[in-house]
Amino acid sequence: MAEEPLYPIAVLIDELKNDDIQLRLNSIRRLSTIARALGEERTRRELIPFLSENNDDDDEVLLAMAEELGVFIPYVGGVEHASVLLPPLETLCTVEETCVRDKAVESLCRIGSQMKESDLVEYFIPLVKRLAAGEWFTARVSACGLFHIAYPSAPETSKTELRSIYSQLCQDDMPMVRRSAASNLGKFAATVEYAHLKADVMSIFEDLTQDDQDSVRLLAVEGCAALGKLLEPQDCVAHILPVIVNFSQDKSWRVRYMVANQLYELCEAVGPEPTRTELVPAYVRLLRDNEAEVRIAAAGKVTKFCRILNPDLAIQHILPCVKELSSDSSQHVRSALASVIMGMAPVLGKEATIEQLLPIFLSLLKDEFPDVRLNIISKLDQVNQVIGIDLLSQSLLPAIVELAEDRHWRVRLAIIEYIPLLASQLGVGFFDDKLGALCMQWLQDKVHSIREAAANNLKRLAEEFGPEWAMQHIIPQVLEMSSNSHYLYRMTILRAISLLAPVMGSEITCSNLLPVVVGASKDRVPNIKFNVAKVLESIFPIVDQSVVEKTIRPCLVELSEDPDVDVRFFSNQALQAIDHVMMSS
Repeated sequence: MAEEPLYPIAVLIDELKNDDIQLRLNSIRRLSTIARALGEERTRRELIPFLSENNDDDDEVLLAMAEELGVFIPYVGGVEHASVLLPPLETLCTVEETCVRDKAVESLCRIGSQMKESDLVEYFIPLVKRLAAGEWFTARVSACGLFHIAYPSAPETSKTELRSIYSQLCQDDMPMVRRSAASNLGKFAATVEYAHLKADVMSIFEDLTQDDQDSVRLLAVEGCAALGKLLEPQDCVAHILPVIVNFSQDKSWRVRYMVANQLYELCEAVGPEPTRTELVPAYVRLLRDNEAEVRIAAAGKVTKFCRILNPDLAIQHILPCVKELSSDSSQHVRSALASVIMGMAPVLGKEATIEQLLPIFLSLLKDEFPDVRLNIISKLDQVNQVIGIDLLSQSLLPAIVELAEDRHWRVRLAIIEYIPLLASQLGVGFFDDKLGALCMQWLQDKVHSIREAAANNLKRLAEEFGPEWAMQHIIPQVLEMSSNSHYLYRMTILRAISLLAPVMGSEITCSNLLPVVVGASKDRVPNIKFNVAKVLESIFPIVDQSVVEKTIRPCLVELSEDPDVDVRFFSNQALQAIDHVMMSS
């Protein structure tokens, strides 16, 4: 028995040296179980040193180890012993595979944020310095992601040293290190005192913005937004604004793309006046950029940008660009614009929407590219709130009716999903005139998803306008279609009946819908017959018990003797459901 505690570590060592990667992976994922079996002291003394020396060459095993160690503090005896976890993670920070290093940095940050201040100074800060001075670039890349944990607890002399080291990393010979420094600058800057932020961090930032590698500069753009939020508005205008304006004219389209994505966040940081004089012209330039990717990014942010400006500025400067973009040569630019342009209506107000935006909506609704049309349809309600339903129906309804027969089924689907909302806003009279026939037409579409959506649509309309309206306008036409020569259309009608029955209530279901379903049980197509069984199962709770016994059960019993195996299965399933309810009641 005395030998038993040795067993887990022996097994772990065997499995970690096994040639089978799956065994090694399973062993690493069971580390917490092994640590519990060993106890805290032996975990610190034996398991962690063993893991530090484990030089597995498979990235998947190393990634699993980096992840496990991040949550290992409870198994080594709590926060006071957390420092023993640093050596194996330090080794993992230097491996070649990026995802392993990233996970090791994430785990170190998690451990560092829980460590005591004295331990951070004694163990964590030296670790950051060692990595930052590493000979191999991978260590230096990892170091950049740890400064924001190390800095707040450092004594004053160490703080100065850490700022100086970070500055050196930003000027490293390897672009990968500079990239890492640029992407982590915002997190580090958030921990630095304001006086040093203005002096040291801003000079680091300015170096990065002038880097000769566009991959470093584009990460510096992200830093602009992060630093802008940390600085006072006047410092932001002095230090960040010129950088962003330059970046918006950068020779690399990737950098301009990042600016287009981030620009609206900076407007809040610099305040209204600099936004008007500096950022609006920069944004207009991006909307007219010669690279489609930059225009896509800029177009996608047009509503967010307009919300920050006053309506007059938006109408004067942004709207002319929006008009140009609505006929852009790139379909992806038009699609990006269509997905957000509806949000401009509440910002610009009723008059400007009617005069300026409606013609743009109409041109996008007639766009040859289906995604553009789709994006407009799905946001129509935002415009309706601003201009009212009368104008919307006059100007946009003809286009909607046209799209209901669009050759791309996804566009037809989007229109169907929009119909109940439109119906509630148009009112019953208008709906009957213009859209009623369309709703029936969709039940006989060639695409199954459209027929399914059309059946759901009828249910939602019946809920909106009430059973009496549905009895007049929907039920007769649905019942008429039940004898269609194509079995797929007959199946859609069964689906529509199962959805409409709960809305219509027991009386109409028994008198109008049930006879059609029972009639369909004599259909020659097995698919129809087993769908009859499914429909009867869904509607029997709505009707009286006498109807179940007189009509539904005999029909299902007959189907349960059908030659087709599926028909028998579903009819027996329905009979069991009925029996179960009868017994429980």
